[in-house]
Amino acid sequence: MIEELLPDTVVVVEAHGDDGSEPAPLYPEEAAVVAKAVDKRRREFALVRSCARRAMEKLGVPPQPLLPGERGAPVWPAGVAGSMTHCAGYCAAALVRAGDLASLGIDAEPHGPLPEGVLDAVALPAEAARLRRMTADRPDVHWDRLLFSAKEAVYKAWFPLTGQWLDFSEADIEVHTDPGDRLSGGFRAALLVPGPLVGGGRVGHFEGRWTVRRGLVATSVTVPHPH
Repeated sequence: MIEELLPDTVVVVEAHGDDGSEPAPLYPEEAAVVAKAVDKRRREFALVRSCARRAMEKLGVPPQPLLPGERGAPVWPAGVAGSMTHCAGYCAAALVRAGDLASLGIDAEPHGPLPEGVLDAVALPAEAARLRRMTADRPDVHWDRLLFSAKEAVYKAWFPLTGQWLDFSEADIEVHTDPGDRLSGGFRAALLVPGPLVGGGRVGHFEGRWTVRRGLVATSVTVPHPH
């Protein structure tokens, strides 16, 4: 699902559902991170790392521990950019060689309305107005959840480039649908704070893709190197 949102240079491994099988064992240092977590958290932590290590194998990168770094972002091997996501019944990891992309971010969420009050904390007034128009035109898409997911993907692409927090209010996202496919499209995230430096130039916006499939909304952001 997420693979179709990303360039061919990106390796994606996904897992749908939960068949009860055990994920690959964690490295000892990974197991220590979630030793005191509840079973659900430990299982999600292990499943998404199983996806990531399979993606490493496909990319020709030796398997190794993936530990949370600052603000919980995974610390990827040298020369690799990546992103992971998990929600109920789904997890995925996307990896790319750092020479092919400067950064990327992926996110998946259940395709349902956001809990009450969350949209007010996530959306700028202009975004909320656009969502109302899109909801009136296409009530079968939960645009509020899509916006939340897009902002999560934006942050995951932003943080490795800056090492800084990006608030929901610091990116203004405009969503559009693809011609002939009303359950997929793209989005543009205008950064309302100084963007990251990539190749000596400052990035002012991120471009992303989205799709709604199998009860999920998935989003991705890629940050290319300058030509």
